[in-house]
Amino acid sequence: MISLKSIDEIALMRNAGQVIAMTLNEVEEIIKPGVSTKDIDIEAKRIITREGCVPAFKGYKGFPGNICSSVNSVVVHGIPKKGRILRDGDLLSIDVGVLYDGYYADGARTYKVGSVSSSVERLIDVTRESLYVGIKEARAGKRLTNISHAIQEYVESHGYSVVRALVGHGIGSKIHENPEIPNFGEPNKGPILRSGMTLAIEPMVNEGTYEVEIMEDGWAVVTKDGKLSAHFEHTILITDKNPEILTEWQKKKQ
Repeated sequence: MISLKSIDEIALMRNAGQVIAMTLNEVEEIIKPGVSTKDIDIEAKRIITREGCVPAFKGYKGFPGNICSSVNSVVVHGIPKKGRILRDGDLLSIDVGVLYDGYYADGARTYKVGSVSSSVERLIDVTRESLYVGIKEARAGKRLTNISHAIQEYVESHGYSVVRALVGHGIGSKIHENPEIPNFGEPNKGPILRSGMTLAIEPMVNEGTYEVEIMEDGWAVVTKDGKLSAHFEHTILITDKNPEILTEWQKKKQ
């Protein structure tokens, strides 16, 4: 069953989404060579709690971090560590979940660390754009897999692959709700989208094969061929018109 959110529930998720956007904007200021992923985790927690929210990932199924910090060939679920020092030329994906008054938002962004190669720039750009290509298909009356198909077509047309073992998801009073949202597949399948649905769409795009494996820590998912991966995510609301991106920055900073 896919829940439709009330006006009050949407307001809470919109608030959580703005804290996600704020966090992803503000941590960018400290992402540079020589900084550890643990430093970024600490800063993200400071921002989230300052805004009266709770880091959603901390303790989720035992996850030890406040955020996920995934470097280079780590696709998702990287654990922030003091010993994981960023280097010039790295790419870093930060995934943030926020709980506000019983409701969640989820968002991710991939950052350049220092000066990066043109190939890293291109991977990041294509992954970011694939998210917006998918969001354009998130309209009331359309089928869910139109989102999936649009993302896959865009990514593969640029010579990359989309991870298949991991998917986007519904979101609301739980961090993961129905439906699952693959980043690949045929169009015009799955449930019909309805106004009031809230979805976390998150393409994970690899330079090489789409195949992945889990590292010994039981969390970090890495590309099987060791090539780079990028990740972008937005929590969105299906409306009778254009989809609303809840995790895109809307408010002016005080």
